[in-house]
Amino acid sequence: MSVSKNPSVSIVIPTYNEVDNIEAVVRKFLASKYSNLLEILIVDGLSTDGTQAKIQEISRIYPQIRLLNNPRRIQSAALNIGLEACKGDIFLRADAHCNYADNYVEECVTGLQKSQAVNVGGAQRFVAANTFQAGVALASRSLIGSGGAKYRDPNYNGYAETVFLGCFWRSDLEDVGGYEVTRKEDSELNFRLLKAKGDRAIYISSGIKVWYFPRSNWLSLWRQYVKYGRGSCIVSSKYAQELPLRNKIPFFGILGLTIAILADLTILDGLLHTILLILLGFCLIALEAARITLKYKSKFREEFWYHCEKPMPSLVSRWLCCTIAIATMPVAHFTGFGYQLYLRKIRKNQDNCFFESRSSIPKCNSVKEKIKA
Repeated sequence: MSVSKNPSVSIVIPTYNEVDNIEAVVRKFLASKYSNLLEILIVDGLSTDGTQAKIQEISRIYPQIRLLNNPRRIQSAALNIGLEACKGDIFLRADAHCNYADNYVEECVTGLQKSQAVNVGGAQRFVAANTFQAGVALASRSLIGSGGAKYRDPNYNGYAETVFLGCFWRSDLEDVGGYEVTRKEDSELNFRLLKAKGDRAIYISSGIKVWYFPRSNWLSLWRQYVKYGRGSCIVSSKYAQELPLRNKIPFFGILGLTIAILADLTILDGLLHTILLILLGFCLIALEAARITLKYKSKFREEFWYHCEKPMPSLVSRWLCCTIAIATMPVAHFTGFGYQLYLRKIRKNQDNCFFESRSSIPKCNSVKEKIKA
């Protein structure tokens, strides 16, 4: 851990086809008042929309910006490339789909030093630019939509199991071998940090403010949570004896319900009344969405609506999209979890190459080996 009062910071941003967003994100960090911002590394997955040209244009003016290529086009691989290349005492992970407070870098450094943690971050504050995003943003404040995660609570301060994005002491990140090249890389990495550094390794500060733009339509939200489910399956398999039981309860709960429905429709001839239970479940989800929508009715523009100058979606449309989002998240996660289990049964080593049908990725013990593998 650095003992400097003013540690140097390297910001690493994975990108792929972010020509519409990357300049605003970079300029936000360039405007930071933190005096020892050493470099901004943008690790691009061979974008086809002009992202690299945009980055090169900015880098000609600001030499602290560097463009690195990520031929695998996997986010976790990009982060390892950035980790290998960066020189700062602190590794600050950023995302091109977010908006950051003016003091984001300063707050991350302060949080890292004061908490004596290995990794700090802020809450994942959802904001919306269209009607469907509004529903997803509201769903993130529901227990069903958030799973009770502490990093979804914008008022939480304290130690946690994982955090959104992350700001690390680079040496500690290197000590645990960097990121595993897979989805759910954040949760997996933070689990290893907790094992290696103790239960005070991860810290969330409400002073670290970042706003996240969720998926803008139903299909992209479904795909995102299917991938999350597949990643959760792999992490659960890898740490089967160490993860809390609650990590598997959502999957096995929906699986049990699915089996009961099939049995009721085929064998028990409706004895369990599962159709009524499903309808009741949808009603409860709609009621939960209504509760969340009404709870934030007066605060929606301030807390969720990104285009403050534009008309907000109606209350009914926000409730409807929130209902759809809350219902979609657990079902899509279950689908991905189950699909990954199926792949593991019919093919060996599927956990190493899921999602991207590129090359199998061997287990590595160092950042450099992971990048070269």
